[in-house]
Amino acid sequence: MSAAPARPPAVAGQFYDADGRRLAAQVEACFLDRRGPGELPVRHRSSGRRIRAIVVPHAGYQYSGAIAAKAYAAIAAERPPGTVLVLGVDHHGLSQIAALSDRDWQTPLGPTHLDHDLARSLAQPPIVVDEEAHRAEHSIEVQLPFLEYVLPKPRFVPLMVRFGSAATLHQVGSVVRNAIRGRDVLLVASTDFSHYVPSTVAERLDRMAIDRILALDADGLYETVRRHDISMCGVAPTTVLLAALAGERLSARLLAWGHSGEVERMRDVVGYAAVLISSETDL
Repeated sequence: MSAAPARPPAVAGQFYDADGRRLAAQVEACFLDRRGPGELPVRHRSSGRRIRAIVVPHAGYQYSGAIAAKAYAAIAAERPPGTVLVLGVDHHGLSQIAALSDRDWQTPLGPTHLDHDLARSLAQPPIVVDEEAHRAEHSIEVQLPFLEYVLPKPRFVPLMVRFGSAATLHQVGSVVRNAIRGRDVLLVASTDFSHYVPSTVAERLDRMAIDRILALDADGLYETVRRHDISMCGVAPTTVLLAALAGERLSARLLAWGHSGEVERMRDVVGYAAVLISSETDL
């Protein structure tokens, strides 16, 4: 892997503000929102860390930022992880089964630096380096301003996962599990839940998927989404996250669920959730 210019933002000015100062204020507004934590993150961190992973949405900040902020506020209260592995969605169908980016990423808040060592460990079949696959994708990018806000100079690795068979996603999960073993890594799965259905339908279907995440059940999540035709765009990265953590002593809890219709009136909504996955002991 070689150094390359930072990936420029693809959705600044669309999903979040393109001006750095206004973006910082927008992130703070997500924390202060009544749908979110209702306050800015704590200034004094715990000396320990138990948060192993989070599941967070990736819509425009006005719709899902407050839900995501619930998880990022929890991260802000603990010792920072050594690095963050962000598992994203292939909305554009440009990637192979799993695509890494091998460079820093730029947002209006500045660069988020790549963890080259972890990226090298992850570059094992079926995971490949594919910069073009990441060029227009937003699901990883929209997490970076939050990470930049709550962590001091975070290092990260972006890994896009395309929907595939359960067996293939388990293969990716196995590579991730081996790569993060012995490393201080926080995992992030970026996903929205039901798309463009009435809010009552979204709540019912999303709860089915969320229950499988809370049970840390990778296969159950995959089968539930498939069987009930739940339009959860990030079932692949979330399945990989759960598969990678299989066997660890963890617990999960739902921090928030909401939908786009809470922000503005609409007949059909998109569902969002924030889930925290924690270790039984300090990491």
